[in-house]
Amino acid sequence: MNVSVALGFLIPFLGTLLGAAIVFFFRRNISDRVQKALLGFASGVMVAASFWSLLLPALDLTVKNNEFMEMVPVLVGFLTGMGFLFLLDTFIPHEHINGEQSEGPASSLKRSSKLMLAVTLHNIPEGMAVGVVFAGMYTGEASMTLAAAFALAIGMAVQNIPEGAIISMPLRAEGYKRGKTFLYGALSGVVEPIAAMVTLLFLEYTVPAMPFLLAASAGAMLYVVVEELIPASQQGEHSNLGTIGFAMGFALMMVLDVVLG
Repeated sequence: MNVSVALGFLIPFLGTLLGAAIVFFFRRNISDRVQKALLGFASGVMVAASFWSLLLPALDLTVKNNEFMEMVPVLVGFLTGMGFLFLLDTFIPHEHINGEQSEGPASSLKRSSKLMLAVTLHNIPEGMAVGVVFAGMYTGEASMTLAAAFALAIGMAVQNIPEGAIISMPLRAEGYKRGKTFLYGALSGVVEPIAAMVTLLFLEYTVPAMPFLLAASAGAMLYVVVEELIPASQQGEHSNLGTIGFAMGFALMMVLDVVLG
């Protein structure tokens, strides 16, 4: 693994660190307005990344004659990604971003533990997405450039900034010390480079299954957006800020992908 790939794997984690570090600059919690804008922004980045950086390249790899059977690997991958996150969301106990409890077993887990589980669920498909794209770039078999791979990594990092803040700030509001809340937020992002590394380690199997894996990563990411981020950004008052944040995040990721891709 060369330096470029290692850096690409670490960029999303740096975004989480920056977001978690916000806890050192606020007394207790971020306002409801800011939180909704951040959730919307993260949603926009993930939706744009799912399409331009994952689904579109997957379709480009498979669809040559506009025939239905050519897109079956992408279709199956997309639904598999959605289904996988649905199963995790159903059976692993965690706290949703909007504060609701999951209906899985072991509901006696502490709130902080459930928050960590929730963020881990979110970050696994993001790490896999980065790993798959860099694997395609690394082998040169998926028509992916280094710039396009970095565009996705930067987009994930930008999306992770509000996510890191959304995890650390509520813990601070509950009375946890700043250092501990920063650590929780930082640890929530560790799974991303690990997931990316595992994807690259299985490179022999990753490349032939590239269309499926790209689509599965997109499906998993979109599940997170639809199930968690958008509902939380639209609850109660100031939902328009979540919508504006979505537009800004989508536009930013679209520009990154087009300019760097």
